[in-house]
Amino acid sequence: MSAEFGGRTGREGKLTRWLRGRRPKETAGDGGREDLLLAAATAGLPLAPAAHPGTGYGCSCDRVGCPTPARHPVSFAWQTQSTTDRAQIERWARHQPQANFITATGMVHDVLDVPVEAGDEALERLLAEGVEVGPVAESDDGRMLFFTLTRGTPEDEDEWWPCELDCHPETMDEHPGLRWHCRGSYVLVPPARLPGDDDQQVRWLRGPEYALPDPLSLLEPLTDACARHAAGASDPHSSTWPLHR
Repeated sequence: MSAEFGGRTGREGKLTRWLRGRRPKETAGDGGREDLLLAAATAGLPLAPAAHPGTGYGCSCDRVGCPTPARHPVSFAWQTQSTTDRAQIERWARHQPQANFITATGMVHDVLDVPVEAGDEALERLLAEGVEVGPVAESDDGRMLFFTLTRGTPEDEDEWWPCELDCHPETMDEHPGLRWHCRGSYVLVPPARLPGDDDQQVRWLRGPEYALPDPLSLLEPLTDACARHAAGASDPHSSTWPLHR
């Protein structure tokens, strides 16, 4: 999904802290994991099994030097395999108890994927302005995911940063701002575990019970926040973007 950016600095708003305090307990065991996956499927998010963390920073797949450990689908047929069928998801969850899951974008929903500092700022603004915000997930590797209705493949999609999810690890230098996951892309769906020694996760800040909004209603605040934080990253005296490589 993204490169690891280390810790976060900067002001965190009261609304965002409140949301984090109310996030679901996703480490409550397999029952809680399965319930969260089924809730995502009930909301219309098509799911498919994904890799999980291996030893250290490794991946459960057999690919030597996997560039996206624990962040990619298990099957090359993930686009056709992705489903909201409850029985199938229950079978996957029970037979693959360590697996993460991805949700295929561009079918029912898109995902606007931004650096977490920019996402915090934009979420504060959107909620304060009374904008309908849908599900929002936070990844401990430094990204925030805003789930929206899909626009399919817009004619101007080349305007947006590519995902390149299974090509090579992305860095903030390559993609400092927004990524629009639409047709042909995917993201990890909570609850998911990331490689590392600190029990890193992908978790819901706002769960899938929230209705999916039009992506255009979120776009301006997200791009504005990304631009401000990207500009801060270019300042050698700025602490907005800690880059621990």
